[in-house]
Amino acid sequence: MHAKFITVEGIDGAGKSTHLAWLAGFVKERGINAITTREPGGTPLGEKLRALLLDKNEAMHLETEALLMFAARREHLDKVIAPALAHGEWVLCDRFTDATFAYQGSGRGADWERLHELERWVQGALQPDLTLLFDVAPEVGRARAGRIKTPDRFEQERDDFYRRVRDGYLRRALEAAGRIRVVDASRNLESIQQELRGIMEPLCR
Repeated sequence: MHAKFITVEGIDGAGKSTHLAWLAGFVKERGINAITTREPGGTPLGEKLRALLLDKNEAMHLETEALLMFAARREHLDKVIAPALAHGEWVLCDRFTDATFAYQGSGRGADWERLHELERWVQGALQPDLTLLFDVAPEVGRARAGRIKTPDRFEQERDDFYRRVRDGYLRRALEAAGRIRVVDASRNLESIQQELRGIMEPLCR
């Protein structure tokens, strides 16, 4: 069994953190060494860029935002993701390039083809083995997220922004239907985890 690179995606409030923790426990129970990480972030430089990107007092051009996302990703790939996979460790990552297409592309309006060019430049042929897209209506996700913490620069955006982000995620899912599995995140936790077991079991054999 080769090491797997699995990413979780979804708008804020879709439950990614909860599901990522469950996935980490699931693979650990099966004797698989795995690391969990996140984007933007995952490295010392990446975390500094994350703080800048999420700072609600920091305005920036939409292309600057996209470039910073890919800069953090290049560092993340070099310092964390590629070495872990090379050593046979699974990588479970909270967001990856699909988020850039959804947030900076569909949400902000960055050119989709330019993002494809950056994707090819920064990561080459590397793509996750599996991406779990936890899909939920923006009003549901935002209501959930608002109960948890103070909004950051993205979370303070209006509902129309999050509708575009969701549309971007679903567009990306159509483009990569063999890799991205759309999971209805509006259901109860037990139902979601039952579906995740069915998806994950074949990968762990």
